[in-house]
Amino acid sequence: MDSTSGLPQLPFDVDGVLRLAAQSMFDTFARSTEGMLVVDRAHRIVWMSEGYQRLLPALGFADVHEIIGRRIVEVVPNSLMPQVVDSGQAILVDLLSNKAGTFLVSRLPLRNPQGEVVGAVGLVLLDHPETTMQPLMGKFAALQHELCEARQQLAAQRRPKHTIASFIGSSPAAMEVKRQARRVAQTDASVLLLGETGTGKELLAHAIHAASRRAQKPLVSVNIAAVPDSLLEAEFFGVAPGAYTGAERKGRDGKFKIADGGTLFLDEIGDMPLALQSKLLRVLQEQELEPLGSNQVVQVDVRVIAATSRDLAAMVAAGQFRADLYYRLSVVPIHVPPLRERAQDIEVLVDAIGEDIARRSGLPHKLLSPGALRWLAAQPWPGNTRELRNALEQATLMSDEVELTEVSFTAYAAFAATSRLQTSNSAGSMPPAGRALESPMRALPELIDRVEREAIAKALSATAGNRMAAARLLQISRASLYQRLARWPELAQASFAA
Repeated sequence: MDSTSGLPQLPFDVDGVLRLAAQSMFDTFARSTEGMLVVDRAHRIVWMSEGYQRLLPALGFADVHEIIGRRIVEVVPNSLMPQVVDSGQAILVDLLSNKAGTFLVSRLPLRNPQGEVVGAVGLVLLDHPETTMQPLMGKFAALQHELCEARQQLAAQRRPKHTIASFIGSSPAAMEVKRQARRVAQTDASVLLLGETGTGKELLAHAIHAASRRAQKPLVSVNIAAVPDSLLEAEFFGVAPGAYTGAERKGRDGKFKIADGGTLFLDEIGDMPLALQSKLLRVLQEQELEPLGSNQVVQVDVRVIAATSRDLAAMVAAGQFRADLYYRLSVVPIHVPPLRERAQDIEVLVDAIGEDIARRSGLPHKLLSPGALRWLAAQPWPGNTRELRNALEQATLMSDEVELTEVSFTAYAAFAATSRLQTSNSAGSMPPAGRALESPMRALPELIDRVEREAIAKALSATAGNRMAAARLLQISRASLYQRLARWPELAQASFAA
């Protein structure tokens, strides 16, 4: 027994056996693998097997003497051997691709008796694994393709979808909005877009970002009205790992962090809870935030564009919105005019929307008659361009004719009138002076029937009772006209047979 260690003394040299075992394993690896090399602590190549030497010509070297003493990255540019040496962590299985081909490799750190890393050994396990390991390589390629597609889709989502030219119109009101957007795009000032629903505030936010120096960075949008109040803080500022029960173990970045270097668009800012407004103000002022459940301050560089259809100034006066946040957001306020204030843009808007409807639906692009354009320009459009698009889609999809006329919008006009009347009644408002309601509120089907009946009567009168001509005028099929005449026999009796 060894008197110093208390362990039984072995009858053979343990260190010698271990050295022989290591040498035997080293020789076995050198013979059985496709190639093997060793680097020292400074990442220099100190030895290379004959198998690896066969790859040198493809790497641009004629002889092993040219590479001994060189750093591994000078011979194999994308090698991870330096990482293994510096970290002391093995990379057991990996794919390495270079000018010599694709290889299945393994990398192991080498340590001295004191446990210090003194180098690393690299092994080429398989040459051309794309043939010898085809199923695995196929899965690897598929995963790489999916990852690439996901990255491209995510990048596309973060890019602006519109430019300032996308805000269509040449009216003075439209031109002034575009002038302001171009001017503010050259700065990093916060922008507050004010206007009714459907006026194009989100489009302008995209356009300002696209024209700014941040255009190559993310544009992140948050509709505050669509996110529950309880989730808004996490949505904006992110969540630290394990911040609460059910939180992701790795944590989650908030929208400010995702938009770092770019633009954050806050839609419906008037719906933000008061409790969160002070935290948003701090981020805008200090450009720093603390994720939920974390004490670590994260620096961000974000330009904020906010939008609302509400009267923020009135909300400030009522104590529903912080005055200091309002002033911070409205460094540059831009009023986006409603469609009724730029009626001369209706024709060009109709043309652009019609082309988009045709592209999405696969139907021919339909033209509008002068009467239809006059009718559209005369409408109040409380829903603005969004409502205009809805009317055009309905008329396009329900009409068989190439040209849309005023009659094409009769069903939509009945629906819109009913909707506006219901809104007016629910708000307790009275009709404008000089205009009385012709009749009490009626059900929508009844209103549509009345409009259709009047339109058919006018068409039959205009065509002297010629039903085929009337059907063409109404832009419906002859069979559809006969079906309606069966519901109103008095119209059929009053018309001349076709």
